[in-house]
Amino acid sequence: MSARTSGERPMPIDPIAEARRQWLEHGWADAAPGMTLVTSVNRAQQLLEARVEAVLRPFALSFARFEVLRLLAFTREGRMPMQSAVRRLQVHPTSVTSTVDRLVRAGLVEREPHPTDGRATVLAITDAGRALVERATAALNDEAFTATGLEEEELAELVRIIALLRKRSGDFEDPRPVPEPL
Repeated sequence: MSARTSGERPMPIDPIAEARRQWLEHGWADAAPGMTLVTSVNRAQQLLEARVEAVLRPFALSFARFEVLRLLAFTREGRMPMQSAVRRLQVHPTSVTSTVDRLVRAGLVEREPHPTDGRATVLAITDAGRALVERATAALNDEAFTATGLEEEELAELVRIIALLRKRSGDFEDPRPVPEPL
């Protein structure tokens, strides 16, 4: 997997390893592992995002717009209250609103009044939105999600470690045990 543009060669050194060396040289040994983690994760995100965005470009979708469409397409009826979408996407409400605005202008999503809450809005995927997200999902599965550059075991371990970081950062809790039926 390469996120570099054609003609660009890999760097002769790992700039994150060099930054770590500099941190150590400047006496910040206690912070060097954390700095290395943060910059490594940020760079990995850039590489993964570039790959995903390149796959989605022919569909005129960003990953944020794809996520909204995919979320709606996963629901039974293709609808969801805007607040539920905000919670599940884990982004600021303003970002979701901006993303939805673009999808509405493109005819891929519609806003509907909430059936019981006059202040709330329901998002509904259109037939065009559903068709587009299915094609985009197939492309992402073929060109990005199955071509990560890591082996299956490596992927599982990386996801496990990142989930541990997310959980310890308060991103989610383990589900509560479901009581046995009486």
